Amino acid sequence: MTSTDGALAGPQQYLRAQQRWRAIEIVFWLSLLLPFVVTPNYLVLASQVAITALFALSLDLILGYAGIVSLGHAAFFGFGAYTAGILSKHGWGEPLTGLLISGFAAGLLGYLMSFIIARFRHLALIMITLGFGFLLLELANSLGWLTGGADGLQGVKTWPLLGMFKFDLWGVTSYWYSLIVLFILFLVCRRLINSPFGLSLRGIRENAVRMRAVGAESRAHLQKIYTISAAIAGIAGALLTQTTDTVSLGVLNFERSADVLVILILGGAGRLYGGIIGAIIFLVARDQFSGINPQYWYFPIGVLLVVVVLFLPNGILGGLAQIVESERWQRWTANLTPWRKKP
Repeated sequence: MTSTDGALAGPQQYLRAQQRWRAIEIVFWLSLLLPFVVTPNYLVLASQVAITALFALSLDLILGYAGIVSLGHAAFFGFGAYTAGILSKHGWGEPLTGLLISGFAAGLLGYLMSFIIARFRHLALIMITLGFGFLLLELANSLGWLTGGADGLQGVKTWPLLGMFKFDLWGVTSYWYSLIVLFILFLVCRRLINSPFGLSLRGIRENAVRMRAVGAESRAHLQKIYTISAAIAGIAGALLTQTTDTVSLGVLNFERSADVLVILILGGAGRLYGGIIGAIIFLVARDQFSGINPQYWYFPIGVLLVVVVLFLPNGILGGLAQIVESERWQRWTANLTPWRKKP
């Protein structure tokens, strides 16, 4: 083995280890099928969770792995939603091609924005993304002839999936459709993050100057991941349009961008599963709290967020990871499995 091979052995082994599927991951994805059996009356909510989880996953790519702070990510979500809605209104309601076209349109918009995003960091990014989100919201509001403005887009009608499965009121088709799309794009993101490109993104997040010194083009990498993130957000928005047959200015507003950021903080940024876990907790909690008190349901959500930030600053998954990696946990599991060979 040459010295170069030895230097590469560590990163290669690390990436291979990260790419292996763990038993808990398989159990987690299988558990997402339980709503079909356990809570069939909540499949509409479950489909909203899957769509929001996909949206959070797109934000995690840029925030959790590349360090790009965004308060206007709903711009791409809404752009994809309106693209699917406009296609459907003008006679093309086929879901799969509509999904691809919407993702491509949002990705193209993200690519154009990436030339600006890659040049700034931190506070400047917050202001730029926030301003871009407001700009797109006002543009959609003013172009009422195209978007429907404040009244929303009328005449959206999605065709049956594969020509056979209609989007019913009970959310059966909506949930399994959203879940399959979420799983496929999760696989793409998982492969992307656990690659040399993903490692370089984490290096740029920690220190972009040093990454340039070792030959990694930080701007080019940031542009690529921002474009991919925008495309995935657009697909999530298109899913919302197709499963509800409605599009309004709410898909572009600041509240949606803020909610997905809260979801990522709850679950844990930079962990892929953080956005999914956060979406489940946030939307289920919102559904339950709003049922108890429709006016002040944000108060318990705020309390939950404060508690998580105070006691689990890296999110729920981050806190669980610290517990599992702690010496006390290792000793406790060792006592539970005395047959395990000790080093």
